[in-house]
Amino acid sequence: MMYPRISINPNVCHGQACIKGTRIPVHQIIHMLANGDTIEELLTEYPSLELEDILTCLDYAASLAEEQVTPIEALASTA
Repeated sequence: MMYPRISINPNVCHGQACIKGTRIPVHQIIHMLANGDTIEELLTEYPSLELEDILTCLDYAASLAEEQVTPIEALASTA
């Protein structure tokens, strides 16, 4: 699946996935949402972002999680 709002450039943020046209890594947006920030707060804190950018970050993260299949038993044995 293509994500036109996300760019990966080895010369920007060490090649991390970022919101296109910014130096805001996708993982930063996901972490902020996971830590309780709201979408409205992110849009206020980063005025260059649009709602669609944040939703695309969530979709991108979900697709990465979907690709990684690890049996739960394997995770429990490493904990």
